[in-house]
Amino acid sequence: QVQLVESGGGLVQAGGSLRLSCAASGRTFSSYNMGWFRQAPGLEREFVATIGVIRGWTYYADSVKGRFTISRDNSNNTVYLQMTSLKPEDTAVYYCAASRMVGSRRSEEYRYWGQGTQVTVSS
Repeated sequence: QVQLVESGGGLVQAGGSLRLSCAASGRTFSSYNMGWFRQAPGLEREFVATIGVIRGWTYYADSVKGRFTISRDNSNNTVYLQMTSLKPEDTAVYYCAASRMVGSRRSEEYRYWGQGTQVTVSS
């Protein structure tokens, strides 16, 4: 079992940056593909980015490509989401999640979830 705890959210002005962290418990973190999702009020949860187990393969949603970077540190059981050039439409609760499936963009394919961290981007 994997437990996930996100941190790093907050309030930032448009154009600013934030780095989210997701700390994982358990000795099997390095065997999971990790993803970030977000959910804005009144909207469905949407895929943001994912990073694979092998060679750190990454994939991004079109809406964040070129602005967000996902990375992982298996020695510290942590996955990161570096967010730059933030826009008001990036405002959401951001969740990290763990999956056995490579490159998954579907939330139902992620088995473990964190509690989320709020990101608010002011205009």
